[in-house]
Amino acid sequence: MLRVVGTDPGTSSLDLLLLVDGEVVDQVRLEPGRLREDPGLLAGHLARWGPLDLVVAPSGYGLPLIRGTDLSEDHLEQIALVRPDERGRDSGVIGFRAWVRAFLASGVPTVFLPGGLHLPTIPAHRKAGAMDLGTADKIAVAALALHFDARLAGGFDRSTFALVEIGSAFSAVLVVDRGRIVDASAGSRGPIGLRSGGAWDGEIACWRRQISKDDLFRGGLDDLGSIGPDAFRESLRRHVAGLQSITPFDRIYLSGRGRERPDVSSQIDAALTGLGWTIPLPMLPGAWVKHAAQGAAILADALAGGQFAAIADSLRLAEAAGSVWDVLDPPTQ
Repeated sequence: MLRVVGTDPGTSSLDLLLLVDGEVVDQVRLEPGRLREDPGLLAGHLARWGPLDLVVAPSGYGLPLIRGTDLSEDHLEQIALVRPDERGRDSGVIGFRAWVRAFLASGVPTVFLPGGLHLPTIPAHRKAGAMDLGTADKIAVAALALHFDARLAGGFDRSTFALVEIGSAFSAVLVVDRGRIVDASAGSRGPIGLRSGGAWDGEIACWRRQISKDDLFRGGLDDLGSIGPDAFRESLRRHVAGLQSITPFDRIYLSGRGRERPDVSSQIDAALTGLGWTIPLPMLPGAWVKHAAQGAAILADALAGGQFAAIADSLRLAEAAGSVWDVLDPPTQ
């Protein structure tokens, strides 16, 4: 029996999902406070679910399919993307580094997923000046959407759609064309989120000189007061319609914690009216943890040679390459 685990290290919890031969067997949501109080809690869950063939560990901004045994300190810097002077602050995914180290210390076989930046299916010209083209958890959600859409479309090579995820902080839009992720507008260069102001104006960044991680978690719908709904709605429509003008699609899958709020859900619906058929992203049978943990479990199964292997092949995960540092020293020719 193939036993794999997918994870989603969100801003408010760490979700884990156990698949056995492609079926949901168990799942758990761990709060940051509980993990801090009981450092052995995570290892205990993994041990109880063992023996495990593969675990997709928290991957942050992504790596080109690095195994846990090969993870270096520089790799950890790449997936966390927190400046040394900002470590220890309560911003971003709190405890992310500690969670990664806990997975490694548990002794389970682990792998780290790529982000959109690492995928060969997104053309180089769309990566110019970008670090965030969908973090690894967004790639996992796209894999889950591909699993369902390929059934609807009649195969991976016929599966073309957009994924809109409204998280508890950031928003993201990913485009899948014929089973491959080809474009994205996400995070601090994407639409306005619940907490994030979305795409930054370089002049503001230059004037402020020192931008902190905390600044990336401000200026969203919940900060903008009376103008928030209009700003959120138009920003989302602008990004989705812009991506659609480059790669046409008529199906839009919806995901993310933000959709659980009625006020946000209504704004999403209004923003996407007329752009395509909006479909709430389904859950795997028996699953209740976040979509990213479900998608990560699918990819763990795929990378371990399980029944979902065709999804990893379609996304061309094995060809992932590069580094988030590349954009800081772009090629001159």
